[in-house]
Amino acid sequence: MQTSVFLAKLIGPLLLAGAVGMLTNAAVHRALAEEFVASRALLYLSGLLTMTAGVAIVLTHNVWTPDWRVAITILGWLAAIGGAVRIVRPQQTQAMARWVLARPAGLTVGAVIWLALGLLFCFFGYFR
Repeated sequence: MQTSVFLAKLIGPLLLAGAVGMLTNAAVHRALAEEFVASRALLYLSGLLTMTAGVAIVLTHNVWTPDWRVAITILGWLAAIGGAVRIVRPQQTQAMARWVLARPAGLTVGAVIWLALGLLFCFFGYFR
């Protein structure tokens, strides 16, 4: 449980900051995302960093319990897999990201998901 709380305290504020930034400054974040997606080198580097973070979470927190802690485990696995995909198939990542960015609500949906997870993790990390 101590690892779960630590990871919740670490990940929660990051997700909240990203979500609030995307929701309050959508045009700037859309432009950043478009620049980011245009660079295969940045996608590759983000794959290395994301996979590293995901594997670190999975190695320290592979908890499959029917409570809030499973969300950390799932996030870790998604990060590890998503990072690997960025490393192995950056062109497919570009295509998928462009598809999301082509939809007006694409970033908003992502921001709302980040906001919900950030609030969940901050609640259990700091207030529970």
